[in-house]
Amino acid sequence: MARKPGIFRNVPHTGETLCITEAIKSGFNTRRTQWCNFAQGEPEVSQFQDAPSRLSWITLETHDHESSPVGGSDELRDLIAQYYNHLYREDLDSKYKKENVSVAPGGRVALSRILNALGDGKIGYRNPDCPSYPHLLQNHEYRLKQVPLQASPDKGFCVDLAQIEKHVSGKKLSSFLMSNPCNPTGQIMSGTELKKLVTIGRKHKCVMIMDEVYSHYVFGLEGEEGDRPLSVAPFVRNVDRDPILIVDGLGKGWRYPGWRLSWIVGPPKLIEAVNNVAHYFDGGASVPAQRLAIKALEEGRSQQERTRGLQVFTEKRSILTEKFQELGMKCVEEPCGTFYVWADIRGLPKGLNNADKFFRRALEEKLIVIPGKHFDLNPANKTSASKELKNWVRFSFAPSTTSLSMGVETLAAMIESAG
Repeated sequence: MARKPGIFRNVPHTGETLCITEAIKSGFNTRRTQWCNFAQGEPEVSQFQDAPSRLSWITLETHDHESSPVGGSDELRDLIAQYYNHLYREDLDSKYKKENVSVAPGGRVALSRILNALGDGKIGYRNPDCPSYPHLLQNHEYRLKQVPLQASPDKGFCVDLAQIEKHVSGKKLSSFLMSNPCNPTGQIMSGTELKKLVTIGRKHKCVMIMDEVYSHYVFGLEGEEGDRPLSVAPFVRNVDRDPILIVDGLGKGWRYPGWRLSWIVGPPKLIEAVNNVAHYFDGGASVPAQRLAIKALEEGRSQQERTRGLQVFTEKRSILTEKFQELGMKCVEEPCGTFYVWADIRGLPKGLNNADKFFRRALEEKLIVIPGKHFDLNPANKTSASKELKNWVRFSFAPSTTSLSMGVETLAAMIESAG
């Protein structure tokens, strides 16, 4: 029987929320410390030893109760521009200014502003990639045709620049969206690759939307790029003309997800368009959050937070990767990024070498993971991506070290008992 239309449409869960919903049915809640949430999508927010003190207080002035400009305060926008200039463009003539910056209440809102501002056309993206993308794009299906570029597990889920250029030119794309580092695979583009990506965007007049929210979490990258957050910013030739939009924020890198504070950096003409969207779409970021962001982005504090945070997350990553290797799970090799381990479970005992079965069995042991199929971004199912992802699982090392250590021991016991 056909389903009768309702007042509201059927809005599906994202993969992460679906897995958490199933875990709640099994007794999970965030206060139960016997659970390990390997599905966690936000970083640990507690105080790290030898890191700057967590920001926890602000005195509100009378004017702070007023609305902010929808694109953010001049002071914060200028500070974000100078942050990028200092890290990436000191020796370049073309510099970012406040007109190159739009502040938004969270990364998904920033991406939504961009998608609403794009003209009718075709948008490309890698598959797999961030699971929120198809949900954000769904509202624009009538005017933005989605054209996925499949990344193969045989190539470690890497997509090279020749593939991207062929995809952009052959499919006549007007925009291309990608996370870098990539959620869930951890694959990164850096150096010459990013330089070529900018050239592709400029050559084919294709807006490259670079989701860099995991930019602070890069492991095994040598040289200057390894000493700073990963970004396409140093390879933009002209900040006012090159069709490059950068999205980042305080939620992941600075470990303040509850502030819902992000930004878009790009050419002023495109920034003006996304700000016009903000007038009717979201109304702008919280003024207190913007005030706190100014403190978080102070040069010394920001660098110390990034350095110490990367040390802690490197240690946490090792807890997973070393144990996974012992258990017969293969992981994406360094250099890589994000705070996830993308693991191939084909080598596990029968009954655990399928991601869906692994997920169900893990719940019985109070462990939450995300099966690979939830990162298949092809809404029309035109490829066999879900079949290729059936043996892949994403594990987060964002929880506390104590929780991770407990979780991997429970995981090891589960696998050993199945063998």
